[in-house]
Amino acid sequence: MKIPLVDLKAQYQNIKSEINSAIQEVFTNSQFILGPQLQEFENNYAAYCEAKYCIGVSSGTSAIYLALLALNIKPGDEIITTPYTFIATTECISLLGANIKFVDIDETTYNIDVTKIEKAISNKTKAIIPVHLFGQICEMNAIKEIASKYNLNIIEDSAQAHGAEYYNKKSPIDKTACYSFFPSKTLGAYGDAGAVVTNDESMAEKIRLLRFHGTKDKKSFFINGFNHRLDNIQAAMLNVKLKYLDKWVQRRRQIAKLYNEIFNNYVITPLEKNNHKNSYYLYIIRSKKRNELQDYLNKSWINTAIYYDPSLHLQPVYNYLKHRKGSFPVTENIASEAIAIPMYPELTDEQVIFIANKIKEFHKNDNNN
Repeated sequence: MKIPLVDLKAQYQNIKSEINSAIQEVFTNSQFILGPQLQEFENNYAAYCEAKYCIGVSSGTSAIYLALLALNIKPGDEIITTPYTFIATTECISLLGANIKFVDIDETTYNIDVTKIEKAISNKTKAIIPVHLFGQICEMNAIKEIASKYNLNIIEDSAQAHGAEYYNKKSPIDKTACYSFFPSKTLGAYGDAGAVVTNDESMAEKIRLLRFHGTKDKKSFFINGFNHRLDNIQAAMLNVKLKYLDKWVQRRRQIAKLYNEIFNNYVITPLEKNNHKNSYYLYIIRSKKRNELQDYLNKSWINTAIYYDPSLHLQPVYNYLKHRKGSFPVTENIASEAIAIPMYPELTDEQVIFIANKIKEFHKNDNNN
């Protein structure tokens, strides 16, 4: 039984006719850029997130970059975020000449540790980027309180949080969230795609200008912008998939529950905190013998992945920050133990049981040695 980490082919087969029809409509109309499908998706996704505005852009990275640019982040400004995330979060800070201020993570949620944020704030701090990692939203009430106290902006990195909820609210919990629709995401396109979702009218207007060369009508140019547009083909496919997002999240949660029941403390499983609804973009377990476990599962044709090890503060690109091993001990410990196992809505209960039993089998054998 060969089980991939993510099975995009299975998802496509389930909605093939709708996807093909949506693509054909774009080709028939031949409006490939800033067309009706994009407008429809922006309206639909804003409504889904219970937000006022959605601006489709070319990737999740573009979303974060443009959101920071819209905040007028300048060289020398400091942005607080987590070292346990994909580099897209931090490279956007660096590209604007701002300084990255890492804060260690919470050992149970793997999100930024809100109890450590205040100590990282200086008179140069301008914003916080909380990353809603693996499908669980950060402790946003506490983050909003800190941001308000120090007059800081918040840009939520929601690249992995489609369909997740915090006190029955989807991101953005504050004003602005950045989403990625990379193909493997819970809501994924068939190429690069992203969006800024916001309740801030001025932010929305600035992002629209920045994504399209600083113009509204191709005649008058108000600012220096870029080409960061989301194309109509991707928007059309996202419109199809958005209809299934809640169903897919529900199935992911069912799979997570089944995993949790079978593991029964053999490994450390994801913690879903009170008043959170984890969308389980990834299902992460922790094992002291993570690498050996991965090899064992590979021999049974179970695909796995290791994320963010080494974590960002130990990556060569950030040598200039002069962080060493031990700088962020919780992050480093989690990164050394965490492994993603298959998680996608098309997984059958039979497959989930097979995977979970193989992991239990590994740890039983290891304990007997």
